[in-house]
Amino acid sequence: MFNSLSDRLTSTFKNLRGRGRLSEADIDATVREIRRALLDADVAVPVVREFTAAVRERALSAEVSQALNPAQQVVKIVNEQLVEILGGATRPLQLAKTPPTVIMLAGLQGAGKTTLAGKLALALREQGHTPVLVAADLQRPNAVTQLSVVAERAGVPVFAPHPGNQGAETDAVIGDPVSVARDGVAFAREKQHDVVIVDTAGRLGVDQLLMQQAADIRAAVQPDEVLFVIDAMIGQDAVATAQAFLEGVDFTGVVLSKLDGDARGGAALSVAGITGRPIMFASTGEKLTDFEVFHPDRMASRILDMGDVLTLIEQAERAFDAAEAEKMAQKVATGQDFTLADFLVQMQQMKKLGSMKKMLGMLPGMGQMREAIEQFDEREVDRIEAIIKSMTPAERDNPKIINGSRRARIARGSGSTTTAVNQLLERFEAAQKMMRQMARGGGAPGMPAMPGMPGMGGGKKSRGKQAPSKKVKGKSGNPAKRAQQEREAMQRALGGPASPSTPAGSAFGVGKPQEEEVDLSNLQLPGGLDKLLGGR
Repeated sequence: MFNSLSDRLTSTFKNLRGRGRLSEADIDATVREIRRALLDADVAVPVVREFTAAVRERALSAEVSQALNPAQQVVKIVNEQLVEILGGATRPLQLAKTPPTVIMLAGLQGAGKTTLAGKLALALREQGHTPVLVAADLQRPNAVTQLSVVAERAGVPVFAPHPGNQGAETDAVIGDPVSVARDGVAFAREKQHDVVIVDTAGRLGVDQLLMQQAADIRAAVQPDEVLFVIDAMIGQDAVATAQAFLEGVDFTGVVLSKLDGDARGGAALSVAGITGRPIMFASTGEKLTDFEVFHPDRMASRILDMGDVLTLIEQAERAFDAAEAEKMAQKVATGQDFTLADFLVQMQQMKKLGSMKKMLGMLPGMGQMREAIEQFDEREVDRIEAIIKSMTPAERDNPKIINGSRRARIARGSGSTTTAVNQLLERFEAAQKMMRQMARGGGAPGMPAMPGMPGMGGGKKSRGKQAPSKKVKGKSGNPAKRAQQEREAMQRALGGPASPSTPAGSAFGVGKPQEEEVDLSNLQLPGGLDKLLGGR
């Protein structure tokens, strides 16, 4: 969503690197570029004006002029100001002291309220709550049916006493959404559901009828939270719509939907700053699991291409099986071989995390590799899984037995080609070597040497780039004598004696002493060779 803004800001900060001191002209130029980037991203003008004024004031202060690295200090200031306009701190749901907690959803038609109701219900159910959905949107065609389907997928009940509009779009009021919402809360109290999520009707635009109906529902159910659901892709209309709902319904928090879109998305940054209400949740995809708590500090890090490792870790903790992780750690620690069966388990757990593109996008610095990430085919994971599942258990445990006929059979069984099977086995062999290296306490093979990291290096590329060895002073031009000098130098480097009495035949003059002398007196040697052997 914020790719364009992220690229512009990252490019701006690159111009500051390497400067020991920033002049006022440097700061003014940087602030000017930040202002352009925010305006191009569709951020509201009042928010841009306030943001850049705060950044300039702090950048000209002592915290930058006296900093060891002024450029990094400016990035820190921009990050902190971004966190502030995004709401400051993470705001959790306020649960009622006496259940049920009533959550009302409000917003325009098409913002994604119905789908969001299912996502929120699923998230609450996974936290141990017992939510129920209330179908109070009787206006939009088949809205009640859609909510019922979403509730079934989320595994939560739905209260839908009225079928709602089953025909074409109409402005006429159908049923009584206020009484449906009120009865839904009573139903939840009777059935002991601790959370009620009320899905209300929307309109294509803000009008008096919409606001009046939303205000009546709020007065009838007295919600603990009113969440304003807004499409992050609608541009500057987001600000006007948010202000209208703030005046008409007085919402307590904002939910950004369609945050996975490719629009500029800057208007979403404006909502919290204009309304003073925090952004609480974000919808990042079409699946019910594509839903996350909105953390202003993490979103600011994503915008500045610093990654969001904390969110990635949290998703991994939810998706990965602790028992399997412990089993794999034990296997590596004991030096057992990493097999294709283990690889399959890891792949299946990776799939639980969701889109690989999203995961890679959460890593720091990935903005510079965005094109490569976008070209990644998500179906490649499924193809690899199909190939491994086409193998027998013996083949997974010992890939060396996979000969030509077995590879052809695996390719046919997985619907792929022999080339694809070969490529997978080659990549797996490299991964297996890396796991063996890790088990021995070293690093990954073939990587450049790093200080303090044993086992790093040894790849062909790293060997090719090693500095040439320095010449030893006083080397003889005689090949035999030069070899002797090199043997003695090697002995000294290894801390051993540099005597010529080193056992014969040992590599580089290093080896164990021989237990007994070899008698060469009876050997029939060619003439002159005995001189080379010390006159024997």
